[in-house]
Amino acid sequence: MKKRLIACAIASVATVALGRTLPVVDASVRPGDDFYRYVNGAWLDSTGIPPDRSEMSDGAVLSEQADRRTREIIEETARDRNATADAKKIADFFNAFMDEASIERAGLAPLQPQLREIAAIRDRTSLSRVLGGQLRADVDVLNSTQLDTDNLLGLWIAQDLDDPSRYVPFLLQGGLGMPDRDYYLGDSAATAAIRERYTPHLAKMLALAGVADADAKADRVFALEKAMATVHGARVDTFDVQKANNRWYAQDFATRAPGLDWHEYFAAAGLGKQKDFIVWQPAAVTGLSALVASQPLETWKEWLTVRAIERASPYLPKAFVDERFEFYGRTLNGTPQPRDRWKRGIAATNAALGDAVGRLYAARYFSPAEKARAEAMVRNLIAAFARRIDRLDWMAPETKAKAKAKLAVLKIGVGYPDHWIDYSALDVRPSDALGNAARAERFELQRNLAKLGRPVDRSEWVMTPQTVNAVNLPVMNAMIFPAAILQPPYFDPERPAVMDYGATGATIGHEISHSFDDQGALFDSTGRLHNWWQPADFAHFKEASQRLARQYDQYHPFPDLALNGQQVLSENIADLAGLAVAYDAWQLSLAGKPAPAVDGFSGDQQFFISFAQSWRGKRRDAALRQQVITDGHSPDEYRADTVRNLDEWYRAFDIRPGEKLYLKPEDRVRIW
Repeated sequence: MKKRLIACAIASVATVALGRTLPVVDASVRPGDDFYRYVNGAWLDSTGIPPDRSEMSDGAVLSEQADRRTREIIEETARDRNATADAKKIADFFNAFMDEASIERAGLAPLQPQLREIAAIRDRTSLSRVLGGQLRADVDVLNSTQLDTDNLLGLWIAQDLDDPSRYVPFLLQGGLGMPDRDYYLGDSAATAAIRERYTPHLAKMLALAGVADADAKADRVFALEKAMATVHGARVDTFDVQKANNRWYAQDFATRAPGLDWHEYFAAAGLGKQKDFIVWQPAAVTGLSALVASQPLETWKEWLTVRAIERASPYLPKAFVDERFEFYGRTLNGTPQPRDRWKRGIAATNAALGDAVGRLYAARYFSPAEKARAEAMVRNLIAAFARRIDRLDWMAPETKAKAKAKLAVLKIGVGYPDHWIDYSALDVRPSDALGNAARAERFELQRNLAKLGRPVDRSEWVMTPQTVNAVNLPVMNAMIFPAAILQPPYFDPERPAVMDYGATGATIGHEISHSFDDQGALFDSTGRLHNWWQPADFAHFKEASQRLARQYDQYHPFPDLALNGQQVLSENIADLAGLAVAYDAWQLSLAGKPAPAVDGFSGDQQFFISFAQSWRGKRRDAALRQQVITDGHSPDEYRADTVRNLDEWYRAFDIRPGEKLYLKPEDRVRIW
């Protein structure tokens, strides 16, 4: 009877509390059998994936909203004769991208200087010089997401893991045109089908550029990339910071990774005077360098040509854009049609001038009141986490003291950064789309290289205010919550506060918890990679973490493809701890008062409903496979299933033995 009452009432709470008109319950499903579908079933059944997207979710809706708002800002700026220098650069960059007629007329001319440089390679020394000249400042693995680069190596500049008072360059494996080594080496039918389409795609791109004998060259490029994939490290190892913290000095490279002319490589990259590096996957760097020596010079030139065309294709004539979409959009992600050009233009502009755009965005769309409300929630979450540390019965006082010391100095960024990137040195021209993009990449490289030798700036952001995401920065012991994610339906002043705690509160708790997940827990309060745990405490923590990994090993998005519990462990620890601490913070916010019910729903029920709603999403099969293979995050459905580890969820929905999500109390994972 209680479960039937819950099923009937939930549509009302969704309409009243969230302002949504769609019911969000599948009354035929019991909460204890499939909580995700129980809460989101009606949405899943009635919501399609737009033809220009590989997935649909509330986050995708917010991203679309951010894009529309950004476009309005850019178009208004373009009409403003008194626009600032940065605002004018934003408009010029976007308008150059949108000027398809000029791009068609220019053809391959903007790319020709790079193609001529590749054609002029005559020996391994000049090859190394060209490869080094292509090194760019890529996404920071420590501070954001997995880095994937189609350059030979990836680069980011971040705090030294052993001395977080200084910056150091990190080098990461690269070179692949497909997302991961499994696409080259995996034996599943799905990856084999993608491989079969990849080489024809390479040949088509070469042919469009007028390259002779395109089919044979594409075959050789694929063979080279497969050889690269063979020496690449596994994705799960890439997420292990202890395996990745490998310091090499400049003189070590010639002996540890012979093949590449490292002197020429680093000089061309602007790193000729750097004394030390962190090599994230040393075996891969050694293997890739050996391939530089062992593979034919002409094959390397063919590979460089393909990579140059692929990277430039968004800024080249329509034929290149369409062919790139056919493989990377339709084949890899199952997306039926490309995104509107203006949306791609917004993405390109954000990549080039993200802080300049974000400054305008935050001023218009993130009020001081909403910033204060979000900061208050963050304070509640931190206080709740501190209390959880105090209540842990398995942790020694010495470890608790150090954990709380780390929590006490955690730096929080809400909405937008304290200071903005200075783009005065970036040259943006009204009719040079590809040149603008190339100069923006070069500007970002130089901006990052300039950090070397300077004091570390803990206030630096790695996301823009218009990004729908959040991040924990373990080496900086800091977190960032951009303005765009602090919006309805995740963060909504028009609904009960409990639902904000179930959605945004759990996200904030998630990011706090990243400081104490299986990787973040290895960093002390200063951001140094240092084991600050008592041995027995750390052993307990690791054992509980492995129980969670084994739990997620059991999830099969496809009959032939299961989650890798170790690969997604950090995110799942953060989900579990974040949900638990968000619940505690909501309880603290009540100040001892009873939680108000809404349409027959208790506060606890609203909290867990909101959490499951925050993960509602749909993804095309090809994109879902790619996520399982490459991503450190579990698919949305399994993130919502985090609830099965919390006793409060069982009480709220009267979950009983025999139901599919039921776990015995001793099998429920409790970490923080």
